[in-house]
Amino acid sequence: MSTRRQVHLAAHFPGVNNTTVWSDERAESQIAFSSFEHFARNAERGRFDFLFLAEGLRLREQKGRIHDLDVVGRPNTLAILAALAGVTEHIGLVGTLQTTFNEPVELAKQLATLDHLSGGRAGWNVVTSSDAFHGANFRRGGFLDHADRYTRAAEFVGLARELWDSWAPDAVVADAAAGVFAERSRIHDVDHHGPQFDVAGTFPVPRSPQGHPVLVQAGDSDEGRDLAARHAEVIFSLHTEFEDAKAFRRDVTARLERAGRTADELLVLPGATFTIGDTAADAEERSRAIRRAQVSPATAIAFLEQVWNRDLSDHDVDGPLPTVEPDVDADAITRGRVRHVRDPRATVQAWRERAEAERLSTRDLVIAVSTRGGFVGTPDHLAAEIDRYVQERASDGFVVVPHTNPYGLDEFVDRVVPLLQERGVYREHYDDGAPLRQTLGLAGTIARRTAVTA
Repeated sequence: MSTRRQVHLAAHFPGVNNTTVWSDERAESQIAFSSFEHFARNAERGRFDFLFLAEGLRLREQKGRIHDLDVVGRPNTLAILAALAGVTEHIGLVGTLQTTFNEPVELAKQLATLDHLSGGRAGWNVVTSSDAFHGANFRRGGFLDHADRYTRAAEFVGLARELWDSWAPDAVVADAAAGVFAERSRIHDVDHHGPQFDVAGTFPVPRSPQGHPVLVQAGDSDEGRDLAARHAEVIFSLHTEFEDAKAFRRDVTARLERAGRTADELLVLPGATFTIGDTAADAEERSRAIRRAQVSPATAIAFLEQVWNRDLSDHDVDGPLPTVEPDVDADAITRGRVRHVRDPRATVQAWRERAEAERLSTRDLVIAVSTRGGFVGTPDHLAAEIDRYVQERASDGFVVVPHTNPYGLDEFVDRVVPLLQERGVYREHYDDGAPLRQTLGLAGTIARRTAVTA
């Protein structure tokens, strides 16, 4: 009798993005700790593997002004996770943290400290940036080209692992009160001299409960996928359509094999929205209402301006798309946002053809191309779809992305999680004292990877 594959779920805290509906009457503060606490406790009630915080290094700008959805601010990720460690017991705490504008020793120290404070529940979503707008807040600026930022990231992660491994697993931790001090022979200095970093000295934090915080990676480029194949234990993927998700997993598996790793050493968790209704029709209506709330007239204009690279503030969003062509030669009027459109002219032409064929207004077109329809249906349908993706190896589960803060996860926990448990594919309780890597089913990956790289 075959054993059914287990579903893994993570929760992404809603933030300043194109999915959060701040106009929802339930929406609360992005800064108040009560928001983070409710979200974390609820995710833990749902037996999620981990919660996931994004990072914002600078407020985005549109035409030289702060983007209207950024006025709530972007609080520090590590500070929030450290505070959440004190009000949760089991759920993993994963933060998005840059390799481009941080330094390995300092970040490795902070992550090891979080792993100690949380009893082995820390994780690091490794991201990069070549954005000079963000870089202006840092001494090195934004000089890194796209390829170079991954060169730096690979050396950064490798050096962080070297720092964490410089304390042997059985090294005695200093305890002055008990008269016990670290055995120097079990701790070695790090002497690293590479293209990006020069580090010499003793790492100041004893080996943490997991040895290494769990490494997550979210980049989708070739360089990002290669980085994940070499170092990551979880991929936060963009690929939610079934066949696309399977293709992505096949690609990553092939890269894992080239890196000397196996498919069971890396979990693939696409980020996805879930809209629940009592009936299929009710769920579809709720999804349409949510997507329209996500794209206000002002948001639709801002989205167009990012592609057209022009001031379109006078454009009627209830009418057709602008007839003017994109300005591809001028300086970008949007700063601090990732550009997903590589060829604005071709994109605009495709949008015009779609809008004409489907009789879409400007706002309707923006809703169609910028929002996530995600998974829509009754609780039974959503549980069945999640199970299908996992059993057929399209993914190992999902990162659930709610549309409101902090209550957007509640209904999923109340109505979908019990059905997954009834199917026998989702945990009913945590293992007491289990570190995040064990919760994810990756407890042996550190030992295996050490053997591979030795």
